[in-house]
Amino acid sequence: MLITLMELFDAAVMTLAVGFIFMNLLNRFTQNYYIKRFEWKVFWFACLIGAPAILLHELAHKFIAMAFGMSATFHAAYMWLGIGILLVLMKSPFLFFVPAFVAISGNGTNLGYALSSLAGPAMNFVLWMISLIVLRTQKIQKKHMAFWYLTKQINMFLFIFNMLPIPGFDGFHFFSNILKVIF
Repeated sequence: MLITLMELFDAAVMTLAVGFIFMNLLNRFTQNYYIKRFEWKVFWFACLIGAPAILLHELAHKFIAMAFGMSATFHAAYMWLGIGILLVLMKSPFLFFVPAFVAISGNGTNLGYALSSLAGPAMNFVLWMISLIVLRTQKIQKKHMAFWYLTKQINMFLFIFNMLPIPGFDGFHFFSNILKVIF
């Protein structure tokens, strides 16, 4: 089965939590204040720009791992999502959270693990480039400009951040496994 009901549930929970966290970030950075009341329009917009970048990133990990014969399951990172929501509610100037992850297991090769680690950031790179191209080559209506600009920024950040060769990050897993392939 490509996607289980539990994975769909986790994706929905993650989307709603990310929407809440991002809606507060959007208002903090664009209007320099915290939301005083819940605004559905801002919430759905935040879901629309934040969740696809994260979901497609994680699904890329999952499907590449599966293509190499490994088991892969998408999970919402409930504890980290809770920390992100708590930091937003506390109006913390610092925000760090992990929205989701894919648990990969099985007898994969180093190349399979390297490419499945690279797949998520590569998806963000593709989304970053698509939004950059759209912004530079298309005449975009003003009401759609924020979507494309924020999509570009989020995916750029996710690509660069995830490719850092720091233990626990995709970049570390990619580089350590690709070195095993080479040597």
